[in-house]
Amino acid sequence: MTKKQRYEAVLGYFQQAIPEAETELLYDSPFQLLVAVILSAQCTDKRVNLTTPHIFARYPNPQTLANATFDDLFPLIRSISYPNNKTRHLIGMANMLVNKFDGEVPMTVEELVLLPGVGRKTANVITSVVDQQPNMAVDTHVFRVSKRLGLVSAKASTPLAVEKELIKHIPKEWVHKAHHWLILHGRYVCLARNPKCEACGLQEICPYYQQSARGKKQNKK
Repeated sequence: MTKKQRYEAVLGYFQQAIPEAETELLYDSPFQLLVAVILSAQCTDKRVNLTTPHIFARYPNPQTLANATFDDLFPLIRSISYPNNKTRHLIGMANMLVNKFDGEVPMTVEELVLLPGVGRKTANVITSVVDQQPNMAVDTHVFRVSKRLGLVSAKASTPLAVEKELIKHIPKEWVHKAHHWLILHGRYVCLARNPKCEACGLQEICPYYQQSARGKKQNKK
């Protein structure tokens, strides 16, 4: 199977299996999504979604959050991982939005990464979700699934290397959705420790499955 055929097979499967893939974070504006994505680093979307309504009720926009103090905000996110750093990042992010970007969330990766708490992965999420730009955020799920499915080479050892390979082979119009396909597949099927291979429709073309004990046993039948 060529690389092109592999990508066509994987994308074709996801188009059928998860046609309406989208972020599981709850938000009503680009600002709210930015807050949620910053909070989601090394934390589950479920936990973030339980936390953000209280934040958004008190701080609905960058202007109100920019005026928050550490002691005001910290109690609202103390259940999130790394609450001290994220409290500082959120207040710093809001201040920069107000002072540098007129209170608006910028829509370029280059501008977004200037914000406290925003790295390339977060910037890619914001631009792809809000503006459907062909940017690929590589988190642990995307990294793992793309490797197991043989979408990227063994030499792609960093998130940036994986991002570049995926962008190279996925049609531009599908990149923003492929990001969610890979995340959701990794979150619910292709788990890190105990992947649910029996429930996966990509067994036949999955190098990871074919090389596993279950795959070898299945091939002998």
